[in-house]
Amino acid sequence: MAAFDGADEPGPKTSLREKIYEELRRDIVCGVYKDHEELKENAVARHYQVSRTPVREAFRQLELEGLVTTVPNKGVYVNRISDRDVEEIYAIRALLEGLCAQWAATNAKEEQIEALEEIMLVSRFHYERGNDDQVCVCDNKFHEALYRASGSRILRHLLKDFHEYLQPVRQYALTSRERAGKSLKEHEAIVRAIREKNPEEAKRLAGEHIKNTIHNLEAVHFEKHIS
Repeated sequence: MAAFDGADEPGPKTSLREKIYEELRRDIVCGVYKDHEELKENAVARHYQVSRTPVREAFRQLELEGLVTTVPNKGVYVNRISDRDVEEIYAIRALLEGLCAQWAATNAKEEQIEALEEIMLVSRFHYERGNDDQVCVCDNKFHEALYRASGSRILRHLLKDFHEYLQPVRQYALTSRERAGKSLKEHEAIVRAIREKNPEEAKRLAGEHIKNTIHNLEAVHFEKHIS
């Protein structure tokens, strides 16, 4: 892990805390730290090559999200995303992604729609050539572009967090060629609805897309792949 340039000195204090928080959250979600593993303040500070202060602040922020638990006089312990968490996040995403697509169909600027269409072209290119890693990269870019196109900073923030929580599960789901192909078609339909300025259709399609993802994960027993 590379050190953060300048350690604690340059830039606002909150900026460094946010960097440590984002790195820790990503590592927890992606399984670098195991469930119930203790996070020792000194060890984490050495790992990220920073002082203990931003680490302590990051722990507090992670606890608000439920990703760690602080036990008084003992330590800080990891809470991995559980099977039930995954199910609940997808259920919430089905509603929020529908709202996001609905707002995108109303609010998206021309350049944002073109960006979505460009991502679809690149996604199709990689899918047809079997470049699974790039298909996953494009999937991430699609959702990020969709969130921006909604025009809502708050909605974008919420969905971005949920999207990151589910990253390991989503990567596994997209290794299925059948699901990856269906997901691509669903994305293309959402973009068409946005291009046609049809908010209700965009909302319906985006909600169905997430529900289809849930059904696919259930079919492959996704709970075995997030432990």
